[in-house]
Amino acid sequence: MTRSCQRDLFFKQICWLVLLLLSAPCALASPEPVLKLTLHDTIQPVSAGYLERGLAEADRRHAPAVLISLGTPGGLLSSTREMVQAIERSRAPVIIYISPSGSRAGSAGFFLLEAADVAAMAPGTNAGAAHPIVEGRQLDPILKEKIENDALAFLRSYISRRGHNLSAAEDAIRTSKSYSDDEALELNLIDITAPDDATLLRKLDGRQIHRFDGSLQTLYLAGAPIVLLPPSLRERLLSRLANPDLAVLVLVLGALLIYLEFNVPGTIVPGALGTLFIVLALFGLNLLPIHHTAVFLLLAGVAMFLLEAQFPSHGALALAGTLSFTAGLMTLVDGPIPEQRVHTSTAVAAGLGFGCISFLLAWIALRARRSKVLTGPETMIGAIAIVRTSAIEDQSGRDFQVEIRGELWEARVISEDLSPPLPNSEVRVKAVEGLMLLVEPVRHKAQHNTSTVDPE
Repeated sequence: MTRSCQRDLFFKQICWLVLLLLSAPCALASPEPVLKLTLHDTIQPVSAGYLERGLAEADRRHAPAVLISLGTPGGLLSSTREMVQAIERSRAPVIIYISPSGSRAGSAGFFLLEAADVAAMAPGTNAGAAHPIVEGRQLDPILKEKIENDALAFLRSYISRRGHNLSAAEDAIRTSKSYSDDEALELNLIDITAPDDATLLRKLDGRQIHRFDGSLQTLYLAGAPIVLLPPSLRERLLSRLANPDLAVLVLVLGALLIYLEFNVPGTIVPGALGTLFIVLALFGLNLLPIHHTAVFLLLAGVAMFLLEAQFPSHGALALAGTLSFTAGLMTLVDGPIPEQRVHTSTAVAAGLGFGCISFLLAWIALRARRSKVLTGPETMIGAIAIVRTSAIEDQSGRDFQVEIRGELWEARVISEDLSPPLPNSEVRVKAVEGLMLLVEPVRHKAQHNTSTVDPE
């Protein structure tokens, strides 16, 4: 081999080595992680805020997809619309996965499932039963039909773009039909089934999906790590307060503490804690649909308790207040599903507890106002004192000293026609004027001899 050929071969080897070194970081670099959100609660404004925050974070991280583990009985249609709009605007493809086994996507959850770029279900899950419900009122047939048609139009606005079965989806609204994972896959309501997250991403790798804007996108998810984005502390707190039962209990506890502050003024701590609990309860109830008639029932109940404390009615006002307060609690939250309403047992227990404790506090306060003063000079009124000195020589000649409760006090007979009592005699305190006791002598009944004498 000539020297020039050796140089050419050496040069080619160097070039291949440089290319290998340059391509090594690209080959060794792991794919971008998939961001995972968990929505296992009722659909309400806190859920919508968490989803929007997660999609924005996925956009910031340039995540190849967002995986949403969903399990919900349903929720508010207004929050559902916000979440569907956020999914449609998302830069990263959204995969909604009903998991784990035993979970469901009922009512509002079915709308979210059909809005996703990829709809998936785990074995043993179900979805559907999406007929809209307006709780707490009897709907006119025309109004009921309008609400149903509005929900159907909302579903049709995006389900055809996802390539899913429109007829089967409409049955979930019109007849509240629910589908298992196998039925949903067979009817083309979902795209895939998988037992776990890793299997789901592996099955989706290389699949081409239709985005909401009509564009096609291929998913590259093989080996992609999954990073969980948990709800923030604020979202967890608000999610708990959005539970109607908990919000009602916090509200009642706050009202009791404030009522205690009014009955025992100056304690400060009950009033401060009660105000905090009331604010937290109102914060949570603000996230829920409130029945305004129930608010008036609650206010009427509180007013009756206050009137009972001021104008005793032998318990009639307290009983009426308890009934009004309990009825208000039972109808306070006008949610579309049972999970977003106050349970009857919770309302009855809270209402009766509030009524009994409020009546007890009012009764204690009334007894305290009617009882005699137990401290101060007024407690000596009606007590017996012992005269220790004779009358002091002055203009009236009626002032003297008495001993009562181990103390010496100046005393004066209240009636001018009575002479000053003698030392060691007893007097009764009738009034107190400053440091002077107004007294009157104690007249002991004379003992009569009950024996008889024979006149003879």
